[in-house]
Amino acid sequence: MVYKVIGLMSGSSMDGLDIAYVQLEEVRGQWRYEILQADCIPYTEKWCADLKQAPNMHMADLLRLNTSYGRYTGEKVNEFMDRHALGHKVHFIASHGHTVFHEPENNTTCQIGDGATIAAVAKLPVISDLRAMDVALGGQGAPIVPIGDKLLFAGHDYLLNIGGIANITVPHNDTLLAYDVCPANQVLNALAEREGKSMDAGGAMAAQGVLLPDVLDELNSAPYYAQQPPRSLSNEAARDLVFPQLLESEHTNYDLLHTATVHIAQQVAIAVSNHPHGKEQATILVTGGGAFNAFLVLQLEQLLAPYKVTVVVPDAMVVKYKEALVMALIGTLRWREEVNVLSSVTGASRDSVNGALWLG
Repeated sequence: MVYKVIGLMSGSSMDGLDIAYVQLEEVRGQWRYEILQADCIPYTEKWCADLKQAPNMHMADLLRLNTSYGRYTGEKVNEFMDRHALGHKVHFIASHGHTVFHEPENNTTCQIGDGATIAAVAKLPVISDLRAMDVALGGQGAPIVPIGDKLLFAGHDYLLNIGGIANITVPHNDTLLAYDVCPANQVLNALAEREGKSMDAGGAMAAQGVLLPDVLDELNSAPYYAQQPPRSLSNEAARDLVFPQLLESEHTNYDLLHTATVHIAQQVAIAVSNHPHGKEQATILVTGGGAFNAFLVLQLEQLLAPYKVTVVVPDAMVVKYKEALVMALIGTLRWREEVNVLSSVTGASRDSVNGALWLG
């Protein structure tokens, strides 16, 4: 079977709305993919402010934002389809939405971007709420990308996505285990903004800084890192974990960027070391915006070499749009009424089929 799907992703780094038009093909249980078209639509200052403020909004305002963000998303999909001449070529849309609240210990998560509104605006079927069933079953609802790691990227031993939060998929007892490792790009971006830049492009500023051992020790001592997986971080928890030590520091931003980048690499190396591959040589596929950070990739290469793990950065389209691609896959599995979130990853009571279907 061949499916042509638009996958939508908005991550914690808030660089924009990722839209990927992909072709997914399943033959006798084997899946193949091709990213046919993809764009990242940058958020305006207003949208960034609204999304950042969403967790603190009164209920009525949050409900209005849920609807307006759904309308915005539908409109951007329509513009994307017009730009790439995709009329009558899309089977359905799979939308992750933007996470504004995540409290799995209370069986609660919220990704705004009303699916019904997207379907009404785009006039296509929409699959949304991709984490809800897993959380209802006692799972972390995160990460959900490992189903894509299993079906689309099985040639690699470890899979690391460095977005606003870094998460990793690792081998575990003949199956997969995945979890949020640590805060990542949202921290680096916040420090870069203090230098008047939206990000530390290529890690250039971090490379000019020096390591602050005391700050690094404080970052690495956070109680979250002692928790055994499955574990996940909300955007707020991620900020609380490291922002005070960094943003309230009197050290230079360059030194803080250097130290924060080393911290990310060290936490990834710890995650890899906790799950040995048992091979002569293994690979780790690195995607997300952090894969373009040359200084961070260099730190990963140096720290993972003793564990006989080679860092692999794929082509730019996969780096940028892997998560949107996997959202399209998750939506496709929901369309087929097949498992799309793994309990071995999230800690839920069972594997589950996630996603609400809205017929546009």
